[in-house]
Amino acid sequence: MAGRSSEPGLGVTERVLRLLAAFDDKHVDLTLAELARRSRLPMTTAHRLVADLLRGDALERRPDGRLVVGRRLWRVGLLAPVQRELREVALPYLQDLYDATRENVHLAVREGTEALYVERVHGRASVPLVSRAGGRLPMHATGVGKVVLAHAPADVVAEVVADASRVTPFTITDPARLHRELAAIRRRGYARTVEEMTLGTCSVAVPVTGPDGEVVAAVGLVTTTRHSPDRYVPALLVAAAGIARGLRVVAA
Repeated sequence: MAGRSSEPGLGVTERVLRLLAAFDDKHVDLTLAELARRSRLPMTTAHRLVADLLRGDALERRPDGRLVVGRRLWRVGLLAPVQRELREVALPYLQDLYDATRENVHLAVREGTEALYVERVHGRASVPLVSRAGGRLPMHATGVGKVVLAHAPADVVAEVVADASRVTPFTITDPARLHRELAAIRRRGYARTVEEMTLGTCSVAVPVTGPDGEVVAAVGLVTTTRHSPDRYVPALLVAAAGIARGLRVVAA
């Protein structure tokens, strides 16, 4: 029947969520046909749901006809604890870190098997990057990602290491080498990468602990390969300690 999902047991809410999940950092705007294909929904179903989401400002249609996430969803997303509490506590320290270094500064958490970038502070002179707030990147190829991966549950580590793909010629994908590196990160207290995510850049990152002492995020910095990333470790540790104190205050 027209408008029904190809999966009979799929409810309306799950269909809407599947439709919205079609958007990601590599697919920020989609045509209706692309949206239907990526969400695995019939075109008639996608068309009907998109019309409802457009009326509710959950989606917006650009002048060229492509669909993007609407401002209503953006406002709701800002209410999520990972955005509201962590971002609000961390932002002053991230800004201080940027002011002191003039380099790209990142705050990221683990979401499943990827690094979710909660915030980014940068300037016009900062090296261009593929990351953005709200975007996701592979944990095994980024500084902040390696930090949260090093402190992730064993099953997550095993999955990420087994599926590690080469982003650049310098991305570490060998399982044994990755496991050794994650152990070194836990031992020395910070991670570093050199041209693993983007050619010409290197990164360094340190963990941020929550009120119970668990690693809840990572704060990192990306610069060009002309600079030694390790030189920024002390500044990063100061920022991470400040964020951790703020999180304890919020939780009290």
